[in-house]
Amino acid sequence: MNTDLRKYLQQNHNQLTWKERIKITYEITNALCSIHEENAIHRDLHSGNILYSEINDSWYISDLGFCGPADKPTKSIYGNLPYIAPEVIAGREYTLASDIYSVAMLMWEISSGQPPFINYENDYYLATNIINGIRPRIVSEIPLEYKSLMEQCWNANPSERLDTQTLFDKMSEIHLLCQNRPDELIQSKAKKYSGINEINSNYTGSRLFKSKVHQFENFPEPKNATEEEQEAFHSKSYCFNIPYNIDDFNNRVLEDNSKSNLSKEFNELQIN
Repeated sequence: MNTDLRKYLQQNHNQLTWKERIKITYEITNALCSIHEENAIHRDLHSGNILYSEINDSWYISDLGFCGPADKPTKSIYGNLPYIAPEVIAGREYTLASDIYSVAMLMWEISSGQPPFINYENDYYLATNIINGIRPRIVSEIPLEYKSLMEQCWNANPSERLDTQTLFDKMSEIHLLCQNRPDELIQSKAKKYSGINEINSNYTGSRLFKSKVHQFENFPEPKNATEEEQEAFHSKSYCFNIPYNIDDFNNRVLEDNSKSNLSKEFNELQIN
């Protein structure tokens, strides 16, 4: 394999057409469909384990079934936090639908060129927002069919997400349309998107982009945020230098959302 999706987007995003982006997504959903047909769950889908073969001009999913170290705490989860489904963060088991949520984050990453939630440096703060239905802001020029699939796949309710076969079938239709009638989709490269920071080409060192053990307690049931809540959140000028002192952090959360009843208990175990 020549590279992974994260590095590929970092190097090529500005040159990619929507036809090429849709091909990548189509091949990822095809690979996941094969995995789920065996009743297997990946559990750790992210752009670092989507691999590209230049010889075959094809995309593959790697690290199948790796769910973390054997000695990880029982009430902990292993994975790359921006891609972990909200119900898993809330303490439920991984399911096929959890993988579908991760695919939605990959779809967003393919559309934007950068990993989801790139500016969040505090895991508890990010997990809180994911539970509360916050999703990355959608880029301005995106095929409506693609956008619709992505939003269905990141629904907070796992039962409302598309199943793998349906997702693959719908991506096949979009892929076929792109091959035969590209004028009906977006032909040009995606425009720069307002409200999102410029693509950061130096993001690979961020601690968020590594799979590791997370331990959260007493989160509520995940919910979907309204469009108004999403817009209000993304319009705020957040300071991303969030303190790692949990008392200071919890005070900030309470100031931002007086209705929040989330636990102040948080523990993160880093894998060496």
